[in-house]
Amino acid sequence: MLGTRRAFTSALATVPFILSAGGLAQQAAAQGKDVVILAAASLKNALDEASAAWTRQTGKATRISYAASSALARQIEGGIPADIFISADVPWMDYVAERKLIKSASRSNFLGNEIVLVAGKDSRIDLRIDKSFNLRGALGKDGRLAMGNVDAVPAGRYGKAALEYLGVWSSVSDRVAQAENVRMALTLVSRGEAPLGIVYKTDAASDPAVRIVGAFPADSHPAIIYPMALLASSTNPDAQALVDYLKMPAASPFFEKHGFTVLK
Repeated sequence: MLGTRRAFTSALATVPFILSAGGLAQQAAAQGKDVVILAAASLKNALDEASAAWTRQTGKATRISYAASSALARQIEGGIPADIFISADVPWMDYVAERKLIKSASRSNFLGNEIVLVAGKDSRIDLRIDKSFNLRGALGKDGRLAMGNVDAVPAGRYGKAALEYLGVWSSVSDRVAQAENVRMALTLVSRGEAPLGIVYKTDAASDPAVRIVGAFPADSHPAIIYPMALLASSTNPDAQALVDYLKMPAASPFFEKHGFTVLK
């Protein structure tokens, strides 16, 4: 347990872009003009690029807070001032929708993704992901499997579902290092603090210190869908324009080059 805590502390120090949703959004709200986006941590690279392009095109500014979808949904429930929510799964968007915290007509399924098993770039681990594959053996004597929190973080929930489907969850459940979001799970592997991790394909592509061991079958877990919606409390007239831009063909390359599937 102590080793896992140290790993999380170390991981936190290396991912400064996972910002406090409350602090950033409140700062933006005080300015009263920026479009504030609450987005799943896995969107960091692609959404930064897309929003920067929108700013260059329109002269309008954005503020983006990245965190686990679960944390952002609860921030929204708590009344955080923001304009747009992009979740890494449908259930957390449903959570805020059921509480009437989004503008229902603005909701759409925006992006798709995949989950993969990653190892350090120099690792010699070689696994074929199929029924009852020897994941525990690949972890070694003391190695941990880095994942997002399996009860709250979408990537963690997808990963657990896949491992259950493949018949190996019970063999590794006591060896899982659960992170606050998927980027922190990636960092544990990138720094060599966990020999293997389950992350999105897009996260693996963003970090040259890891390599993909294999992809999980699409039928082993629920479809990975990133829904997007305007928050019910938003009064920023530029928020809808940004949503429209993100869904336009001109913005698709920013997401596709990082491995996302743009849903039509």
